Amino acid sequence: MLAATIDHYGQQALSLRQMPMPTMQPGDVLVKIHAASLNPIDFKTMAGDLKMLLPYTMPLIIGSDFAGEIIKVGPRVHQFQVGDKVYGRVQKNRIGTFAEYIAVDPADIAIMPKNLSYETAAAVPLVGLTAYQALTDYMHVQKGDKLLVQAGSGGIGTFTLQLAKTLGVYTATTTSAKNVDLVRELGANEVIDYHQTDFTQVLQNYDYVFDTLGGDNLAKAFQILKPGGQVVSLSGLPDPEFAKDYGLNIFKRLGLYVLTTKLRRLAKQAKVRYRFLFMQPSGRQLAAITQLIEAGKIKPVIDRVVPFENSQEALDYAKSGRARGKIILKIT
Repeated sequence: MLAATIDHYGQQALSLRQMPMPTMQPGDVLVKIHAASLNPIDFKTMAGDLKMLLPYTMPLIIGSDFAGEIIKVGPRVHQFQVGDKVYGRVQKNRIGTFAEYIAVDPADIAIMPKNLSYETAAAVPLVGLTAYQALTDYMHVQKGDKLLVQAGSGGIGTFTLQLAKTLGVYTATTTSAKNVDLVRELGANEVIDYHQTDFTQVLQNYDYVFDTLGGDNLAKAFQILKPGGQVVSLSGLPDPEFAKDYGLNIFKRLGLYVLTTKLRRLAKQAKVRYRFLFMQPSGRQLAAITQLIEAGKIKPVIDRVVPFENSQEALDYAKSGRARGKIILKIT
């Protein structure tokens, strides 16, 4: 099968090559992939940023989420059948969706929304689950809560704004001037042009911040929260609760235990909580997202669809940070 791979960490360019067909376990399904989406975790994986936490064998097929058709089911699989159109975010130790086929655990997939194409459905799993888990599992948002979503025009931002709207949450977001109309259409109640305005100067007494940027933006997020509020970050440093899940030794080996002191201090001073989100695949939660999409409450936002043979072009564009919504690879 054709796949987009790397041979070593730090490799800048994807290599399209023939790779062996996936090996199925008795509890797996084999999916013919029609489309996959690009995500920041793909760049981090290629760079080796996660290699101590998620070591991989080379050559490595890149890619984390997909949409496709089941062509074979293992003998222990009963909830899916050949011909089902499915989408999902694979486990972190089983990545490889930039390929024509993948073997996947049925627990990590769901039936595609009936009103979406393969290309549009492929835009959903990673960003959809990330937004869903941030708002429901970490923040436990309630109707009327106030939430800042950083980078509202990006893949995660566009989905989070729509999901927050369905939950009755008041949202503010940061974006550039050219994307103001887009994020308002998606449900943002307040929009800050980050080129012109520092969000800390106009926002206060917020319940939650969903940080997708890290750095100074994360450090400043604590300033706008009311006591008891919470910052949930994708781009910050892991917290002690993350260390419990993945092992304190890993936490120390990554050199992060000391580095989180600043974030813990900022949280303590503001009398708020800080959580690091490491999204988990979930077919059950994807099924809930499917219902929202089929009801017309959430619509994936796609910047462009790129042929598989031009995957490097898609990767370079994704790294530029200029995309409005998701970038999709059309595999087959």
